[in-house]
Amino acid sequence: MRLVPQSLAGQLALLLLLALAIAQGIAITLFAVERGEAVRHAHRDHVIARAGTVARLLGDTPPALHGGILAAASNGEAQFTLAPEPLVDAPGTGERATAIARDLSVALDVGQQRVRVAPLGFALLFDLDHEDDHDHGDGHGHGGSHWFAASAQLPNGQWLNVAVGPPPALPPWGWTFLLSFLLSVLAVAAVAILMGRRISKPMRNLAAAAGRLGRGEEIDELPETGPLEIRGTVRAFNLMRGRLDRYVRDRTAMLAAISHDLRTPITSLRLYAELVEDGHSRRKIIGTLDEMQRMTEDALAFIREDMRREETRTVDLHALLDSVAADLADLGHDLTVLDSGRVLVDCRPVALRRAFRNLLENAGIHGVRATVRIARDDSGLSVVIEDEGPGIPEADLERVFEPFVRLDASRSRERGGAGLGLAIARTIIRGHGGNILLESRAEGGLRVAVALPGSGGS
Repeated sequence: MRLVPQSLAGQLALLLLLALAIAQGIAITLFAVERGEAVRHAHRDHVIARAGTVARLLGDTPPALHGGILAAASNGEAQFTLAPEPLVDAPGTGERATAIARDLSVALDVGQQRVRVAPLGFALLFDLDHEDDHDHGDGHGHGGSHWFAASAQLPNGQWLNVAVGPPPALPPWGWTFLLSFLLSVLAVAAVAILMGRRISKPMRNLAAAAGRLGRGEEIDELPETGPLEIRGTVRAFNLMRGRLDRYVRDRTAMLAAISHDLRTPITSLRLYAELVEDGHSRRKIIGTLDEMQRMTEDALAFIREDMRREETRTVDLHALLDSVAADLADLGHDLTVLDSGRVLVDCRPVALRRAFRNLLENAGIHGVRATVRIARDDSGLSVVIEDEGPGIPEADLERVFEPFVRLDASRSRERGGAGLGLAIARTIIRGHGGNILLESRAEGGLRVAVALPGSGGS
């Protein structure tokens, strides 16, 4: 199972979601720090204000009530005591201790020199409910909160001592935060997917057009849409398509003109050959001219068909092969097409029919008897033609695809053919995005495997 999406839209959405999660994590961390600091400041200010209230009550009430006031003011956050000696031996140093001493002196309406503040771990304290936390000598309690002890000398000479516990725990984030985070994720994901598809659509069109161009299909110029880089890629593809089209057309037209012009001198040579008195020489010359005439006509027929722009359609490959085999059977060839059911392929039917006619005709002429079957797999499909003829030597399995090549072991001039059949067949099959492979059979004969890309359905 792949966790990383393969499409451009999916990868863009994943990247933006990761960026959002990192940004939210940093924001949450900063906000949590600020939130904790605000809670600690509020807790400290609350304790200082309460200390001021306790000091005023102690000054306004008789000594008999002081114990009750101190007990009522003490709780888990702060504990107050009144003693002749200070709880804190010496004033604390540092910015925090100085700030607390300053605020406490204002709340108690005494001079700052009469206030001593020290972290909790640096003072000998009375028994607190949180004795197990006294060993925090760095002055930091749970969650990094700052504990401290303070002593302030009242106007009557007594010392008001306060031991401050940690601030309350931070409240949970709540559903509001979670809902806002989920809405942000959904919004970013939707925008990323929409933009990713908008960006990738021209690339998908380009890939499809390149595939059709590779199969020899006629394609229109692609619209230049999308970001600047994609428009540049599409523009380069359009220029390449136009140049290839002009090159092929010019080359094909030149070959057609040459083949056409060769017919005139061949006809003239045939007339001169009739004037040769030696009958044996005359027959040999006329035979050679006939062969040149067939080669020229085959080349012209191939070029004319190549210059025709046939539309791609979906056809039943089994029906096409069965029809070709039936036509060749009327000419005396022994061909059997095994039933494979309905097999649909996207192709140029006339061109594909010609390719298989050349292959089946070769199998019928030189292979004596041939069997045709269709095989399918994940990569596409293949048409396998197996004959019972003499086969082809291993060294010539590739050479027979060259134009005008004929092997003495498998061909003769009396049987016709200019050596273009296999060349034409492979050109057509490769134009459909496939290929042709030849292989000698162990039991004798030749196996022709025609590979074609994925079918249009079945």
